[in-house]
Amino acid sequence: MQQRFGARSARRAVNLRFFGEVVGELKRVTWPTRQETMRLTLMVLAVSAAIGVFLGVADLVYGWVFGFIL
Repeated sequence: MQQRFGARSARRAVNLRFFGEVVGELKRVTWPTRQETMRLTLMVLAVSAAIGVFLGVADLVYGWVFGFIL
């Protein structure tokens, strides 16, 4: 049986179809507004900073306690 397309051509066709589907999906995405993006970015930064401060203080306290014990 004779193949109509070579393996390389078939692979290229699959890749092109995949990227076409990706573009189609991205067109259907509901993107956030600029305000929503800024608000959520600031929220992530604030929570990250708060957790960083908490862990830093906890590290200092544990270091002081273990330094006192040892």
